[in-house]
Amino acid sequence: MAKEFRPKARRPRGFQDRRGAQLAAERALVAKIAAVYEAWGFEGLETSAFEYADCLGKFLPDQDRPNEGVFALEDDDQQWMALRYDLTAPLARFVAENFDALPKPYRRWAAGPVWRNEKPGPGRFREFWQCDADTVGAASPAADAEMIAVACAGLEAAGLKAGQYRININTRRLLNGVLASIGADDPAKRLSVLRAIDKLDRLGVDGVRLLLGKGRRDESGDFTRGAELSEADAERVLAFVTAGRGSREETLSALSAVAANADTEAGLAELGAIDEALGALGIGAAQARFDPGIVRGLEYYTGPVFEAELIGSPDEEENVIRYGSVGGGGRYDDLVARFTGQLVPATGFSIGVSRLAAALQALGEQQADGPVVILALDQTRMGAYLAMAQELRAAGVRAEVYLGQSGMKAQMKYADRRGAPIAVIEGEDEVKKGVVTLKDLKLGAALAKAIEGNEAWRKGRPAQIEAPRAELAAAVKRMLAEGGALAPSN
Repeated sequence: MAKEFRPKARRPRGFQDRRGAQLAAERALVAKIAAVYEAWGFEGLETSAFEYADCLGKFLPDQDRPNEGVFALEDDDQQWMALRYDLTAPLARFVAENFDALPKPYRRWAAGPVWRNEKPGPGRFREFWQCDADTVGAASPAADAEMIAVACAGLEAAGLKAGQYRININTRRLLNGVLASIGADDPAKRLSVLRAIDKLDRLGVDGVRLLLGKGRRDESGDFTRGAELSEADAERVLAFVTAGRGSREETLSALSAVAANADTEAGLAELGAIDEALGALGIGAAQARFDPGIVRGLEYYTGPVFEAELIGSPDEEENVIRYGSVGGGGRYDDLVARFTGQLVPATGFSIGVSRLAAALQALGEQQADGPVVILALDQTRMGAYLAMAQELRAAGVRAEVYLGQSGMKAQMKYADRRGAPIAVIEGEDEVKKGVVTLKDLKLGAALAKAIEGNEAWRKGRPAQIEAPRAELAAAVKRMLAEGGALAPSN
């Protein structure tokens, strides 16, 4: 008899399963950011996960099998379809397809998963969520400034505070002017220069100087060939990309001193107009700054480009911890033109929901609590426990009854693993007195760390109260409102 085949349970590489607190946190983030987008007048749009591959365009090295960079399949009418790699390409297709019926400008927000067929790595997945806002049909720098401002509002609604994030701004016109001034017309040389500049934060000025010249040998002995610029040209590039270290006004002044040609002058005028609009929108230097060292995406965008980074608190050695980029965007005036043949100005911003959620958790800005757990200490009273849960749900409190067969210790461990803020206990003693015991698990865990010895813990019994059974819902809500779901801040 043939052995029954049993497939090995395994998750595809580069994908992740999300559950419980992580899933709730990401959903909450999308809801908060979407509420900001709606308040700013953007309307929701949901497009399908699949698009025809030729409509996506960006990751199509060949037409025989256009699957590099995307997950593609051929449908029954022999047309290639691919999972969307971002939310912007589907927007361009939608606008082109419905151009005459849409208001101009057209303001839309969207949220959903995107897929990229790239090599996965730590923190780099093949499926992740984005939450975007875009304005199509507006060429004004005020539209770019508004995208920066709405991104700030979205990040703050998500839970970030001033000083925990910053939006860095550059424009393609500036860099085009610099590259033209050094004669970097060859695409390969331009790419080498851009890659060198992109390593400024990691390698510093000296490291980038080497990469702009002959090349750089790292600590392992590996050699990276440089852009082979002359010393004068390398210094000109460095003077430009290191000018953005002060306020927006100071950066514009520093860049003006090294302006090389009409392109850089036009770029400075563009940034000046954005600065004026940002001031009117109340966006200060702590929230957004000009940084000519931002080069990611400049080959994709046609004008200003934005990148949002998270900045952590200083560590014990006073080094500021950076969590990297959690969003970005810019102006892309030629994306709709792929379909229509005419330029349609557009600007947008995309927040990486999955990465932002992980960073917020690391920063301690997310309190992902589970439901209130009602312990089942007496199986003959299961009906009473179920009724308690219904009362709490009717009062707007997430609640569940423990439905296993374990004892109290195991049930408390279960509540802890569920991230429950409160455990509700109604044993024999509570029934006799007509009360319930409420254990504040978050506060109790924090206080336990400050109490020396189990004897003091048992005697003090902190973070635990009795409440009349008839007042269960009110008592639970009161404990939650008074901070029961949060650990004390000392």
